Amino acid sequence: MKLHLEIWRQAGPNAEGHFESVDVDDAAEQMSILELLDHVNNQYVEDGKEPFAFASDCREGICGTCGLMVNDRPHGPDKNKPACQQRLLSFNDGDTIKLEPLRSAAYPVIKDMVVDRSALDRVMEKGGFVSVMAGTAPDADSLLVNHSDAEKALDHAACIGCGACVAACPNGAAHLFTGAKLVHLTLSPLGREERGKRARKMVDEVEGTFGPCSLYGECADVCPAGIPLTAVAAITKERTRAAFRGKDD
Repeated sequence: MKLHLEIWRQAGPNAEGHFESVDVDDAAEQMSILELLDHVNNQYVEDGKEPFAFASDCREGICGTCGLMVNDRPHGPDKNKPACQQRLLSFNDGDTIKLEPLRSAAYPVIKDMVVDRSALDRVMEKGGFVSVMAGTAPDADSLLVNHSDAEKALDHAACIGCGACVAACPNGAAHLFTGAKLVHLTLSPLGREERGKRARKMVDEVEGTFGPCSLYGECADVCPAGIPLTAVAAITKERTRAAFRGKDD
């Protein structure tokens, strides 16, 4: 399988970037996007050239590390799949594939296709946790939660924090990511005590760093965890609730 690649090259955060053309004559349809980059880098190393920098870890679709843009779409052409699970089966022989870092003002480029996504970490630091007294494990039935709430909480907890939702949004919003965390912790018994404080702090952080929600749903279309678009509504719901409840909630 022959492919023409346009791969982003940028030496550092303050350097000017550009696309570097690479022709691959022996790509296999079963390769993932990351394996294609591995293949290119192996040849670069053999030729004494500097390989392309990109982020990856588990390559099983659960760590969220491998975010990049493929032909202007986060992760790749297949809906709701991370880059490590995107196969070349989606492309035809002779196609051109453009690979570049996740594009967002909140994601400064570190090198090539590696970006700094610590802006998402700062949102989590504001309230993406629960404060509990450590001690012996409670009995399994001491914290009651119905099946429906438990399943919904787990569905939203599936967010892997890859940041694709931000790159997909034309406004660079992180509402799907933040909303998923708020829904998850709101439905969890241990997370309810800090519900108001969490909402105020996390929403203030996300609105101070990221853009406003575009209301078009591009985020849910690329989310590898399949977080529903309804999670975005948690931003307004939890912020409004916190405003009425007061600072002590």
